Amino acid sequence: MSRRWLAGVVLAVLGTVASAQEAAPMPSVIHLASEVWEDYTAADGHGLAWDVLRKVFEPVGVKLDIRSEPYTRSVGLAQRAEVDACVGSYHEEFSDLLYPRWNFDTDHVYALGLASNPAPTLETLGSYRLAWVRGYDYQSYLPNVQRFNEVIRRTGILSMLTHDRADYYIDALTEITYVLSRARDPSLFRTTHVVELPLYLCFANTPKARTLMALFDRRMDQLVKSGELKPIFEKWKQPYPFEQP
Repeated sequence: MSRRWLAGVVLAVLGTVASAQEAAPMPSVIHLASEVWEDYTAADGHGLAWDVLRKVFEPVGVKLDIRSEPYTRSVGLAQRAEVDACVGSYHEEFSDLLYPRWNFDTDHVYALGLASNPAPTLETLGSYRLAWVRGYDYQSYLPNVQRFNEVIRRTGILSMLTHDRADYYIDALTEITYVLSRARDPSLFRTTHVVELPLYLCFANTPKARTLMALFDRRMDQLVKSGELKPIFEKWKQPYPFEQP
């Protein structure tokens, strides 16, 4: 009898713990790390991506806590669970991080080169000398890439192109536009669309981050269906990435 009573107590306790875990409150803050991208993930909290993510999380009581770091460092913070997620990853880019069903935007990837050079295509791009920011790993997403250099800063890109140290610089259109705005004579350069790559939050592999990732997917289901994200993309004059075919 005593054994049965003890077993009953243990089962009751386990059931109570399981119920408590199921009823665990939603986190009130999501800690996010991102590189600073102009008008996208600015350090002061303004930009398209921050507006989208605030729309996803804040109406359901989850505040954004943002941390500005270079991309590779942001990824490392998520891998070490020092933040809940890193902003701006390509799908399954890192095997030790978690990816939601939904992307939050799409990267419009362009090539910047001299106007005197032939316009590249996705098929021919790999035969040229390419450059991009360290950690972006475009070689995994562009076909037949043979020669590339990774730069730490974008400040020397125009000089690299004009002094024939690279044929094309690869980056998102917003960053290409920023680099080109620094040119004394922008007519010397040409931008060419290359590919569209969905952008994701990549979540830490923790129970809290899994909870937040599930919330993210539920909210994106709602927001895309309702069209509530469209005004944000219109505000920032960027293409809406969730148009239904």
